[in-house]
Formats: sequence, structure tokens, C-alpha cells
Amino acid sequence: MGTMVNHKQSSSFHFICDSYPLPSSFMASLERGDQLSRKNIEISVRENHFVPIEQHQDPKGEDFNYAKRGQWLRAAILGANDGLVSVASLMMGVGAVKRDVMAMILAGFAGLVAGACSMAIGEFVSVYTQLDIEVAQMKREKGTNSAGNEEKPEDEQLPNPFQAAIASALAFAVGAVVPLLAAAFIKDHKVRLGVVIAVSSLALLVFGGVGAALGRTPMARPCARVLVGGWMAMGITFGLTKLIGSTGL
Repeated sequence: MGTMVNHKQSSSFHFICDSYPLPSSFMASLERGDQLSRKNIEISVRENHFVPIEQHQDPKGEDFNYAKRGQWLRAAILGANDGLVSVASLMMGVGAVKRDVMAMILAGFAGLVAGACSMAIGEFVSVYTQLDIEVAQMKREKGTNSAGNEEKPEDEQLPNPFQAAIASALAFAVGAVVPLLAAAFIKDHKVRLGVVIAVSSLALLVFGGVGAALGRTPMARPCARVLVGGWMAMGITFGLTKLIGSTGL
């Protein structure tokens, strides 16, 4: 388009010069102005053809699928929360009828070992069942697909029962250690019970907040759920144990 404009302006200029004779100095200035205008037009045309490079890639991390974290995040938070609530409730129940600190510590330690073993065995059986189902499904797909078009499945995508069992046991133990450490060095009975409740409540808030942060979800509801659930478990265990202990059953 810039070339067509230049031809039109040049033809008009020469027509005027041929029809009406003008002084040579004036003609020279017009020629210089015409050359400058053509340069400006050509430059503007080149600039208009410049196409900026678009960035189609999102910033690093924005397109990450956080749903992939759901399985191991659920197992880790569930294990730690179970360990904390179970052992804290058990210690509160023993503390409702026994003032001895050693009785609470032994009960809490027994709950830690039993709970960790239970979580590990349960997770091992559950994940092994899932593994059997997925392997059977892959065998069925292998029989229906042709050998040339078949893609071998990656072993890393299959669940690992031993890894799941160890992770669940460790998560339970981490949660269960919190009330044990809180009550181990306090001699006064009432203060000990209060410290177990306070430390357990703080740990529940931390577990809920960590789970929400890793899953990129709002923190208010997860923290409130685990906190209220922990309070209910400790309160019910303390109340029922106190009731049974007072009746002499």
C-alpha cells in the first residue's frame, strides 16, 4: 500500500510541475520533501508489518494439576490427624480416671504403636487390592489390543503397597507423638490435661492448614473441620470414661 501511495503522489507532483512552471529553488525543496515523505511512508509500512511474538506458555506452576496430589495428601493428612486425635483422646480418657502421669504416657504410647500398625496393615491391604485390580485391568486391555498398537504401561504409575503402608504408619506416629510430648513433662494433673488439649488443638490447625496449602484450597473450612472433630473426639472420650469410672463399672 505504501508503494501505491508513493506512485500517486509522484504522478501528481510531476503533473503540477509540467502544467505550472515554478522556480528551481522551490522545485528542489519540493523534491527533497517528496523524498522524505516517501521514506516516512516506507518506514511506517515496515513498522506496521511488525508482529509481536505472543507468549503462549503460562508462568511456571500455574497450570499444575493439584488434583494429582489428592491421593497421597489424603493419606498423609488422614494418618497424622488419626494419630493425633486417637492418642490425645486416649490420654484424655485415661486422665479422666487416673491422675498418674505414667498411666497417661503408657496409654498414649500403646495407642501410638497399635495405631501405627493398624494404619500400616490397613493401607497395605487396601492398596494391594487396588494394585490387583489395576493389573487385571491391564491384562484385559492387553488381550483386546493388537500387539503392534499396544503401549506398555509404566510400572511407576502402579500403586506401591509397601510404600503406602510405611507412609501411613509414619504419618500416624508423627501425629501421635504430639500429645505424648506435651504431657510427658507436666506433673500437675489439671494443667497436663489442659496442655494436651491446647497442643493438640494447635497441631490440628497446623495439619488442616498444611493440607489446604498443598491442595491450594481455602484454609478456613479445613482447619475448622479438623479442630471441631478433634474436640468432639477428646470430649466424648473424656466424658464417657469419666462417667464409667464414677459409676464403678
